[in-house]
Amino acid sequence: MLRLIACFLYMGGYLVWSLPKLSGIKRLPDDMEFEQKKRRIHETPKNWSKTFMALTGSQIEVQGLNNIPSGPVLFASNHEGNFDIPVLIGAIDKPFGFISKIEVKKVPILSAWMEAIDCVFIDRKNRERAADSILTGVDLLKKGHSLVIFPEGTRSKGGPVGRFKAGGFRLAKDSGVPIVPISITGTADVFEKNGRLVKPAKINVIISQPIYSRQYKDKDLIAIADDVRDKIIRSREEKRIAS
Repeated sequence: MLRLIACFLYMGGYLVWSLPKLSGIKRLPDDMEFEQKKRRIHETPKNWSKTFMALTGSQIEVQGLNNIPSGPVLFASNHEGNFDIPVLIGAIDKPFGFISKIEVKKVPILSAWMEAIDCVFIDRKNRERAADSILTGVDLLKKGHSLVIFPEGTRSKGGPVGRFKAGGFRLAKDSGVPIVPISITGTADVFEKNGRLVKPAKINVIISQPIYSRQYKDKDLIAIADDVRDKIIRSREEKRIAS
C-alpha cells in the first residue's frame, strides 16, 4: 500500500511541479535544432518515468537498444499493463509520442504534456475521427517524430500476447518508416496482478531488429501485424531459453 501511495503522490506532485517546465517548452524558439528541441521537451517526462519506476522498487533490464535506427520509427509493443508507458519512456533514449485513447485528454496537465511530446489521441467510438488521427500520426512520422503503438488494443495483464489489430500499422505503411518490435514482460507484476497494489517486479524490455519499408511495403496490414507479433513472441522465447 505504501508504494501505491508513494507512486500516486509523486505522480500528482510532479505534474504540478512540472507546470513551469511545460510553460518553458512552449516558449522554445521555432528555429531551434529539431533533435535538440525534441530532447529538451522529453527531458522532463523521462526524469519523471525513471523516478516513478524506481519508487516501485522494480528492476528493469533492457536489451537491443542498438537495434533502434536513426530517424523516425514506429515502435510496436505488446501491452502488459499500465506501467508499460513509463518503462518505455525511461528505457528508450529516442524521443517519442504514443497513440492514446481520447479520454485521456480530459486529464489536466498530463494531457498537456502528452500534446507537447506529440502523442496522438484516437476516438475509437468515431471511425471518421479515428481515421483523421491516423493521418495526423502519419504526418508526424514524415516530419521526423517517432511514435509507439500497442497493437493488442488492451492490456494482457501478464497473459499471452494477444492478437494484433492491424489498423495502427497504417502509420508505418503510409509514412515508410521502420517498425521496431518491442517485447515487455513483468509490468503486470507491478500492479495488475497485485489487487491493484504496487509491488517490485523484474521487468524485461527486448527491442528487436527493425523491419524496414522494403520488407513490408508489398504486404497488407494484417500480414504486417502478424509479422511484428511473431517477432515479439520469438524474442520472448529466445530470452527464456537464454535464461
